Amino acid sequence: MILRNTIVGQVILILLYGCHDAYLSSAKTVNSDQLSMALPEPRAYLPDAQNLDFVYHDHEELTRFLRATSARYPNLTALYSIGKSIQGRDLWVMVVSSSPYEHMVGKPDVKYVGNIHGNEPVGREMLLHLIQYFVSSYNTDQYVKWLLDNTRIHILPTMNPDGYAVSKEGTCDGGQGRYNARGFDLNRNFPDYFKQNNKRGQPETDAVKDWISKIQFVLSGSLHGGALVASYPYDNTPNSMFQTYSAAPSLTPDDDVFKHLSLVYARNHAKMSRGVACKSATPAFENGITNGAAWYPLTGGMQDYNYVWYGCMEITLEISCCKFPPAYELKKYWEDNQLSLIKFLAEAHRGVQGFVFDPAGMPIERASIKIKGRDVGFQTTKYGEFWRILLPGYYKAEVFAEGYAPREVEFVIVEQHPTLLNVTLQASKRIEGVGAGGPSFYRPMQAPQHYRPGAPPYATAASNDNGILSTISNGLNSLYSNIFG
Repeated sequence: MILRNTIVGQVILILLYGCHDAYLSSAKTVNSDQLSMALPEPRAYLPDAQNLDFVYHDHEELTRFLRATSARYPNLTALYSIGKSIQGRDLWVMVVSSSPYEHMVGKPDVKYVGNIHGNEPVGREMLLHLIQYFVSSYNTDQYVKWLLDNTRIHILPTMNPDGYAVSKEGTCDGGQGRYNARGFDLNRNFPDYFKQNNKRGQPETDAVKDWISKIQFVLSGSLHGGALVASYPYDNTPNSMFQTYSAAPSLTPDDDVFKHLSLVYARNHAKMSRGVACKSATPAFENGITNGAAWYPLTGGMQDYNYVWYGCMEITLEISCCKFPPAYELKKYWEDNQLSLIKFLAEAHRGVQGFVFDPAGMPIERASIKIKGRDVGFQTTKYGEFWRILLPGYYKAEVFAEGYAPREVEFVIVEQHPTLLNVTLQASKRIEGVGAGGPSFYRPMQAPQHYRPGAPPYATAASNDNGILSTISNGLNSLYSNIFG
């Protein structure tokens, strides 16, 4: 690393619940004039390298930069490690927020993950520059100030530092450095909904799984290289046999939201939304977005795991046609991606958010919530909080928790303004004379930790996906991913 010398509160639509008519009559809207006064417009984001040069930083340099930034901006940053790589390198995460050390009740946590493939380091450098831009612009850019005042942003610049250490600058294709030190592709190493993943868990993926189990992330982006496209779940498909050749869309219940999030990134990017192919032999993507499985299916991907297991909306951001371009091109990549990286995170403030309480007004932790018609659910935090990114429309939510009567509530989402929805659950009612053992209590069926859309397809199909055909399929898929990303 080379060092040179050297709000607005969220606008909400409040819906209170007593009965159907009461909730409709209590909705308070914000007109466009009030909104324009409340929410600052993002200024033009001009390149601003400040103290961080446009070069690739090895792990020691990256660590020094993060530590120096944390020391210089103690009120905006906090540095922590979620674990270590095979070779003992820390997996550093930098929190950037006006509340870096403590969760802000009622305000969402979001994340970026870079360099899951070691030979795709453009995202790694973009995240370092994003950190630098946030901390240096907090007092001068009202949009950045609003974002950091209302969001906790967790940035993991490199998930695969060992792979990066053996990668070579200027190598646009191939697999050298892609894998971790044991030869595992970390983006094929997560549990999979569609197909049982028997690959041995790696320290890097185990660290990430533990991380996202402890923090309820609302929104996430994983930065890759080798293409120019925003890819959204599902990455896998029930039809896994010879999956490389059977690419077809595999859509989530939240397909509308994922397409929207992908378009937010692509349209704010300097080139992505044009949908131009990187090479003549590679695919072009309409509007710069694609369903992951429609591009090429894969098993054990991180974005599907985030969504199915924890309800976190994660998309994959392929931001460079060359996997490891020369360092002199980094400045241009930053100019292309800077606005997209910022605007994407602000989407965490779209949709519905709120709290689940008991009759005494105390928060209910781990209450399960599912939006009707969308079979991937989510849970409340220890403060009873929840968030869900949704597009404008009319929705019903099913809310239940152990020991409480389930409840269905209705709400409306409008463009740009998050809806605040506070739900009170009543304790289970006693029902006399039920059952041979005398009095008993009604209890809702205990919910799984997270909703999943039906029984896992691999539960009945696993036996059909073993043997030499599966080996051939996996080998073809690995070859394809080494070429494209």
